[in-house]
Amino acid sequence: MGAVVLGLVLLVAAYAKLIHPEGFVEQIAAEKLDLLFSARAVAFLALALEVALGLALVSGIRRLWVLIPASLLVAFFLFLTGRSWYREAHGLSTADGSCGCFGNLVERTPKEAFFQDLALLVPALGLAFFGRGGRQPFPRWRAACIALATMASLAFAWKAPDLPLDDLATRLKPGVRVADICTGQGSERVCLDFVLPEALKGEHAVVMMDLTSEKAAAAVPALNAYATGASGPSLWALSAAEGEQMHRFYWERGPLFEIREAPPSLLKPLYRRLPRSFLVRDGLVVETYSSLPPLARLAG
Repeated sequence: MGAVVLGLVLLVAAYAKLIHPEGFVEQIAAEKLDLLFSARAVAFLALALEVALGLALVSGIRRLWVLIPASLLVAFFLFLTGRSWYREAHGLSTADGSCGCFGNLVERTPKEAFFQDLALLVPALGLAFFGRGGRQPFPRWRAACIALATMASLAFAWKAPDLPLDDLATRLKPGVRVADICTGQGSERVCLDFVLPEALKGEHAVVMMDLTSEKAAAAVPALNAYATGASGPSLWALSAAEGEQMHRFYWERGPLFEIREAPPSLLKPLYRRLPRSFLVRDGLVVETYSSLPPLARLAG
């Protein structure tokens, strides 16, 4: 039973990364784990290991050549979350609300990530070593199926950035209230309704943008035309750009819509690529878009 639980945890963690591999690549680079290979190569090697071990454990393969790598993987996860907790506790880094092996889908502090991963992984790993039975033939068919499934998972991850998976891979999806989209803890907690309180009443189209990108510059004419129209939901933009970047964008690009500054840790869990947009009605997200909103339809 312990092996099945551990395998399921590994597969859920792998799923969170498979649907948003670019975020996993960024995490690898941020953790400085790309010493020997590129961050992308390390990310895909880690995904292959996580998927293969998860499938092996779920299918009942509890040989030492599965359990020992699984033990090393669990120890590595705990090392990363423990290091993040230590850094945050000593003011060496700032938590972004997406710590641990579940990536973008779960908001956890480094401390929460460490203890939750400890409680989920270590007991299950220990139970997986008990009652393994005697020597058995090599499970050729199961191993072959696991290899094929692992390769299929990597192929899926390779194509995932171009697939319409934003609602699954982020915390922004229809039905979510803007007041519940938050980051930080305690007195430092910031929610989207603080950045954009206007969204709590009426209908609003919101565009998240990277003001340093060519896509943002190219989008300004269409957004300006919509913003100066007489009908349709109010238009707002959100960006993690700081004051100087914001000032430069206003002067160089001339947006006629208001751009609100938001903390990077608040925006990052809401997108895979920018721009990404959503429609809010009385504080509730009713539609999401992988790029700019359908301006012609919204204008009526």
